[in-house]
Amino acid sequence: MAQHIVTTTWQENMQFISDNPSGHQVTIDTSEENGGNNSGLGPKAMMLSSLAGCSGLDVVSLLKKMRVDLADFKMVVTGELTEEHPKYYHTVHVEYHFTGADLKEDKIEKAVQLSIDKYCGVMEMFRKFATVKTSIHYHKN
Repeated sequence: MAQHIVTTTWQENMQFISDNPSGHQVTIDTSEENGGNNSGLGPKAMMLSSLAGCSGLDVVSLLKKMRVDLADFKMVVTGELTEEHPKYYHTVHVEYHFTGADLKEDKIEKAVQLSIDKYCGVMEMFRKFATVKTSIHYHKN
C-alpha cells in the first residue's frame, strides 16, 4: 500500500514549513488578523490548490496524449465554508478555463471528465465531505 509522509515544523509565531515526499517545501501561515504574518498559504486554501493541481495534472497529461495544443489553461476553485466550527468546505466549484485559437472541445471535455470521474484522487476525497461542481469555459484567442 502506498503512503505519503510529510513533516511539518513550526518556525515562529503561526508559521510552519511543511515538506513534500518529493522534497519540496511550502510555507503555511495565517492572516495577520488571525495572529499570523500572512507569509504563506493557509491550510484550507491549500486544499483548494491541491484539488486544482491534481485535476490539472490529469487534464494536461491527457491532452498531451490526445495531441491537443492550448495557449493557456487555468482553473479557478471556489470553496464555500460552513458557518460553524469546525469550518470546512461544504461546496466546491472547479472552473476549467481553456484558451486557444482552435480548441478541440470534444477532447477537452473528455480529458476533464476523465479527471473528474476516474483519475483525480483529491477530487474523490473532496466528494466525501463536499458537493463538488465543475464547469468548462472556452476562450478563443
